[in-house]
Amino acid sequence: MQVRWLDRPAAYLPVWQAMQDFTEARRPDTADELWLVEHAPVYTLGQAGLESHVLNPHGIPVVHCNRGGQVTYHGPGQVVLYTLVDLRRRGLYVRDFVTLLEQTVLDVLADLGVPQACRKPGAPGIYVPQSVLADPQGEALAKIAALGIKIRHGCAYHGVALNVSMNLDPFLGINPCGYAGLRTVDLRSCGIRANLTDVGDRLARRFAAAWAASH
Repeated sequence: MQVRWLDRPAAYLPVWQAMQDFTEARRPDTADELWLVEHAPVYTLGQAGLESHVLNPHGIPVVHCNRGGQVTYHGPGQVVLYTLVDLRRRGLYVRDFVTLLEQTVLDVLADLGVPQACRKPGAPGIYVPQSVLADPQGEALAKIAALGIKIRHGCAYHGVALNVSMNLDPFLGINPCGYAGLRTVDLRSCGIRANLTDVGDRLARRFAAAWAASH
């Protein structure tokens, strides 16, 4: 499995197009790839995303894309792991693949010392309790990682975004992932000082290991 970092900060549209081109050109023996990137500021709306969840974009571009899920924000200080993998060849169902992606993030957060990171039933992604944050604001869970995927000819692309150390204000301009009032945080909010490249490399290693074990 090839892992590569894209130039950063990367504009969203060319990367999305490159993922589609790669997936359309795949053959049964095409090797899987992992792409790591830090995007320039952009809001992305999923395939069934509602524009009403974009409250105030403040001049940040809004792109309608073909992943699952509603609206999210990508920007500097966030690492995105794009997983261009053949699920059909691996014999893996979509639900199991989502679980694998979420577990990858949970394992990385555990490596970095983030306590009590968890899933939230019915809401894909990874969350942390407000109690682990430097400035808790109520008891609801806060989101630290978002995921969205697209399946084409049995192959997946798009992936998961983990907030490392970023300006979180743009998340206030949307209902993150379609949830009004959902707080979005990063590793820095959890008291973790981490290098974005190191976090990305950890994500790739953890995913590759889980993928290899997923027969």
